Amino acid sequence: MDSLPTDAELWTRAADGDTEAFGVIFDRHARAVYNHCFRRTADWSDAEDITSVVFLEAWRRHRELSPERDSALPWLLGVANNVLRNRYRAKRNHRDALDRMSAMSAEPDPADDIAGRIDDEHQMRRVLTAVNRLPLADQEVLSVCVWAGLSYDDAAIALDLPVGTVRSRLSRARARLKKLTASSSGNAREPAGGTAHRPGERSTALRPPVEES
Repeated sequence: MDSLPTDAELWTRAADGDTEAFGVIFDRHARAVYNHCFRRTADWSDAEDITSVVFLEAWRRHRELSPERDSALPWLLGVANNVLRNRYRAKRNHRDALDRMSAMSAEPDPADDIAGRIDDEHQMRRVLTAVNRLPLADQEVLSVCVWAGLSYDDAAIALDLPVGTVRSRLSRARARLKKLTASSSGNAREPAGGTAHRPGERSTALRPPVEES
């Protein structure tokens, strides 16, 4: 039985004009990218928009760049972080001019799904109340190591940092977050990775924290 092609192999095919190969990469990683973006924004609509931008950027650059490892996910999360940084800057500089599209939808969702999405967003915002008090570098290392579950090596690719720096930043971020949450009401705790889901679908993206052994 033939083994499935790696992302690196699929990327090479895509660079040669095989659009279906890039589609396979999207199917493999869209859920993980979407979850990552939701955990950074606490907004389902924003997460879907950013996920679209990430894969558009990946397609735009697919002939000039290729993943450094067999999996494209670390590179894709690195692109997502860049998009998120730009988005934060835009919101700071043009907050009053931005359209808030999160309340708009082409098709109305069922009432129970709307209620569930709002509840998830509220939960994630409580988490981000503490996380957003950390330096951006700490937020990013938590997002890829704890939420997305990348290894130190893959996180180093996503963040464009040495592995040793990833380890030290993660340790520092955990310590800072623990101190922040210890002095809070207890609602915002370090989140762990959630069940993957596709853009446009609501699923459990919040899980109780898992203590490191």
